[in-house]
Amino acid sequence: MVVAQYFVEFIFYSFLGWVWESIYCSAKEKKWADRGFLFGPICPIYGSCVVVASAVFSSVDVLKSPDFPIWGIFILSYIGSAIAEFGTSWILEKRFNARWWDYSEMPLNIQGRICVPVSIAFGLAGVAVVKFLIPAVENVHTIVSPTVYEILAIVLAAIFGADYALTEASLSALLKDVKQMHEEFNQKAQARYEKVASAPMVIEQKIAEGKELAEERHEQLAKAYAERLSLNQKRILLGIEKFMPKAELPAEFKNKNILVSSLKDKVRELRNNKK
Repeated sequence: MVVAQYFVEFIFYSFLGWVWESIYCSAKEKKWADRGFLFGPICPIYGSCVVVASAVFSSVDVLKSPDFPIWGIFILSYIGSAIAEFGTSWILEKRFNARWWDYSEMPLNIQGRICVPVSIAFGLAGVAVVKFLIPAVENVHTIVSPTVYEILAIVLAAIFGADYALTEASLSALLKDVKQMHEEFNQKAQARYEKVASAPMVIEQKIAEGKELAEERHEQLAKAYAERLSLNQKRILLGIEKFMPKAELPAEFKNKNILVSSLKDKVRELRNNKK
């Protein structure tokens, strides 16, 4: 009966935590924000903390005494909430590689998991929970039959278990997709890096090929120019022979490799003499 009662309390406090988180974050972000870890409207961290606080403050004589100071409740709530937040954040990040909250921009934070301002707020909330919420719920226990708690615990456990299993499967699938996307990104990045790294070698090879092609083209042009120059020399010699017998040709004109400039000068001189 006690286990069933505590489980029902856990679901109830988790639901209240979800309501508080959703209202606060929706007002802060100015849009609806579902702050539940599971698909259902519950935040298990709130339910766990309040149930533990209820068990501790009702079982320890010093703590359940009406004379226990409020500042003592605040300190215990402050420390307890900080431990719960840090541990839950660490476990969720290691399991799903994600964070459900981040206090990195808040002052006096530790790894962005906890910070002094938020822990102070939870400490104050703890005082209200211990002084008002827990006593009100305990008064309900005197009215509700134990059988009702047992039935409620069975139904809620079935719903909670299904919700947890569905959330676990969804987050695991999402984590798998994220890892696959990360691997594909790394492969593409590596391929692009290799392409960029090999660019200087490719450019150097292209330059060498261009240089070789230019030299080959230069040789072809030089050869074509030489052949054309030789043909022009032959044509000039044939033209000169029409005006002068071969016996009268100067010795240098009998050389097939005579320069065109010299031929032009001789032709110009012969024409002037003929006139």
